[in-house]
Amino acid sequence: MEEENQIRKGKYAADISSIKEAHTRIKSMVLKTPVLSSSSLNAISGRELYFKCECFQKGGAFKFRGACNAVFSLDDEDASKGVITHSSGNHAAALALAANLRGIPAYIVIPKNAPTCKVENVKRYGGQVIWSEASMRSREEIANKVRQETGAILIHPYNDGRILSGQGTISLELLEQAPQIDTLVVPISGGGLISGVALAAKSINPAIRILAAEPKGADDAAQSKAAGRIITLPETNTIADGLRAFLGDSTWPVVRDLVEDIITVEDSEIIKAMKLCFEILKVVVEPSGAIGLAAVLSDTFQKNPAWNDCKHIGIVVSGGNVDLGMLWDSLNK
Repeated sequence: MEEENQIRKGKYAADISSIKEAHTRIKSMVLKTPVLSSSSLNAISGRELYFKCECFQKGGAFKFRGACNAVFSLDDEDASKGVITHSSGNHAAALALAANLRGIPAYIVIPKNAPTCKVENVKRYGGQVIWSEASMRSREEIANKVRQETGAILIHPYNDGRILSGQGTISLELLEQAPQIDTLVVPISGGGLISGVALAAKSINPAIRILAAEPKGADDAAQSKAAGRIITLPETNTIADGLRAFLGDSTWPVVRDLVEDIITVEDSEIIKAMKLCFEILKVVVEPSGAIGLAAVLSDTFQKNPAWNDCKHIGIVVSGGNVDLGMLWDSLNK
């Protein structure tokens, strides 16, 4: 009960009321994505699995929820200046699409190593692509320069209460679609998705368990959780290009307080989970989107007695924007 009260008191960057407001604001624009299940995957995992397919969301990923909420939260004067962000992928496309719907400019700073399919999405939705080097420093410096030149409003990919609130609408839908869920497994990167999902889910059902899934080659969140403070890494190395960001001051408190554990998996496990999604679910899932299934099938999860009573597991399939050239190379290794 104390946990629920903390969520209600505005201790975090978002809460159940801001998430419900976001839902009202964006529900006519976002898709209510389906929840899929598979008796074959249930048998393999020994659990009942419910896949919330945000790979079917507009823009191909959950990011459209947060971006749409942020863009449509702006007053007309601010909106007229346009919006800017730096992103290697799904947030970039999502913000371009949301800005397009509102009829305002979107300036998108993209590192040169971003997947081609995600860059093409930005262009398709009318975003103005501005290239940066792959480092976070380069991304931020160029975004600041463009912001000063244009007056555009910065919409951070995850460290923003409006973004958290938009992503939290996933829980409002999922727990209505499958109220029996007792555990949620969510990809973690900058923490915007898991923070919004956790805040909403814990408000609806304080007993629900929230587990994060993270690649071992980008395990800053797991290290942060163990250290009790934000840890960043000098570099990341994972096929899951959407999971290379680090926690921010808006997301870390939620991860610290409301996420029970962080399960790290190898890239090889992510690729196996992708194949299962393709072959059994018949769904195109990018590496970041398949990591939840990889975590549930991992020895770390399966052999931990603490999770024996996790019987009905909701898995957020975060996106489906696969760079097919890179995928074939990975599968052939």
